[in-house]
Amino acid sequence: MTLSTQFLTMLSMVGMGSLFGVMFDTYQRFLNRSKRNRWLVFFNDLLFWIVQALLIFYILFLVNNGELRFYIFLALLCGFAAYQSLIKGVYLRLLEISISAVISIYRFIKNTLHLLVYKPVLGLARLVILIIFFLGRGLFTLVKFVFKVLLFIIKTMILTPVLKIILIIWKLLPKGIKKNVEKLYNRMAGNFKKIKNYIVKWINRIKKRKE
Repeated sequence: MTLSTQFLTMLSMVGMGSLFGVMFDTYQRFLNRSKRNRWLVFFNDLLFWIVQALLIFYILFLVNNGELRFYIFLALLCGFAAYQSLIKGVYLRLLEISISAVISIYRFIKNTLHLLVYKPVLGLARLVILIIFFLGRGLFTLVKFVFKVLLFIIKTMILTPVLKIILIIWKLLPKGIKKNVEKLYNRMAGNFKKIKNYIVKWINRIKKRKE
């Protein structure tokens, strides 16, 4: 390994140590350990360390084809220590500012959509439903009124005159014809009564069989 490669490896590992500190603090900020299940925290920690190890090895592979040296670990520790002493406070403040900015932008967009999209659409939907309700109620009232008018017309202009004509004709008929009509009516009523009794008996038999 040449001196330039070693120097580049040292600088890369110092940078990766600092980057590890940044990612670790970011991970800790978003994890909320006290509010998470222990198994979930363990799985997240394991995944974090695996990702960090793979990332460091990938950078090392790009720089010196993945050759491990003792000074690489020292460079990582130096980079992490430099981050902790020089950059951590500034980065955490910037992180909190960034989080607050993102939350504020999210709330602004949410409130804007709520005011400009959700409420107008909801109001329009309510207005349409109200219009449909009143139109349906008005149409039902109109149909009901027309039906009453038709019944009144049929009753006063058709049924009543027809019944009066039938009564007049009935009064003018000879007694013999009236008697024949009454006999025919009584005979038909008797037949209907027999049919009704037969149907009732048949239904009762079916119910008894089922029981």
